[in-house]
Amino acid sequence: MTTLSSTTPMPDETDVPNVLSPRALMWRKFKRHKIAYLSLWLVGLIYLMALIGPFLAPGDAADTNRRAIFQPPQGIHFMVDDADGGRSFKLHAKQMKMQIDRSTMRRSYAADPEKIIPLGFFVRGAEYEVLGLFKSDVHLFGPVNAKDKVYFFGADRLGRDMMSRIIIGTKVSMSIGLVGVAVSLVVGVALGGISGFYGGWIDNLIQRLIEFLRSIPTIPLWMGLAAAIPLGWPPLRTYFVVTLIVSMIGWTSLAREVRGKFLAMRDEDFIIAARLDGLTDWEVIRKHMVPNFSSHIIASLTLAVPLMILAETSLSFLGIGLQPPIISWGTLLKEAQNIRSIVEAPWLLIAPGAMIVVAVLTLNFLGDGLRDAADPNAH
Repeated sequence: MTTLSSTTPMPDETDVPNVLSPRALMWRKFKRHKIAYLSLWLVGLIYLMALIGPFLAPGDAADTNRRAIFQPPQGIHFMVDDADGGRSFKLHAKQMKMQIDRSTMRRSYAADPEKIIPLGFFVRGAEYEVLGLFKSDVHLFGPVNAKDKVYFFGADRLGRDMMSRIIIGTKVSMSIGLVGVAVSLVVGVALGGISGFYGGWIDNLIQRLIEFLRSIPTIPLWMGLAAAIPLGWPPLRTYFVVTLIVSMIGWTSLAREVRGKFLAMRDEDFIIAARLDGLTDWEVIRKHMVPNFSSHIIASLTLAVPLMILAETSLSFLGIGLQPPIISWGTLLKEAQNIRSIVEAPWLLIAPGAMIVVAVLTLNFLGDGLRDAADPNAH
């Protein structure tokens, strides 16, 4: 019989191998996906803009100006001419002078070199509420004099600042994706899990329901449901109804993915062992089955958010979604429905369209990165 001598070194805690958790492994793989990692930061900035939009907006999104109808975007200038002939640094924008052609009654704008609008950071402007807690009138960037108007992204047909409206509209357009995905998550995981776990006639019933919903043309379905919304409803109630309409189709694809996972796992050894231990069906689903593909659900939901945003944009653009005075990227694109607006004011289409493209692309890249990181077979 051998015994350990007093000189035998005891195992040190530092010799124990560092075993990473599944989340840590997923995060390490995700950071290697450079585009997805950059997209994560961009998505965070977009949602930060949605959260503190009034602070970032240079003006009041609802303020109209008859003398700035279809005014083109104003640039930012850094140098001004001094009285002694030199030049000095000063942030400013050129004042725009409107002229009307009497023969065609069309407006034209030209920069007035004699008049400038000083710009600065943390300036006073239109009053707004901060997260519904208190009021403030401090804006990150804008004209130093609150009475001056600057249109960095141009103005619309009522002389409203497009930049401020795009920033304020971020809150509705980006949150409707989150709310719609939350509804799809609950319905999709619940019905898909029940369908895959129990099978039989329950599976057939749920799958036939999914096939029926997916066979209905999307636009006519949305038009019929949106037509049922009373015109007198307040904007907030209309917002939630449109969110539910967008979510009615979004849950079907997630439900089928969850069903497939449940069908693959319900006969696994660890599921059978959990049942033999006396766990109820709900406990088996909640503690063993859902956590095993939660990362896949997160990736699928991330890819579903841009689809929700595009659906809201399409509904609002067609006039069957959100309506003014609600500001969203879809309602802003509706301003560019006629040829005259596109010809005379192309920024009405370019500015909100660019925001939609950036948001959708970054969310898709983020979803691709999460999906690759969640796949245990990916390298």
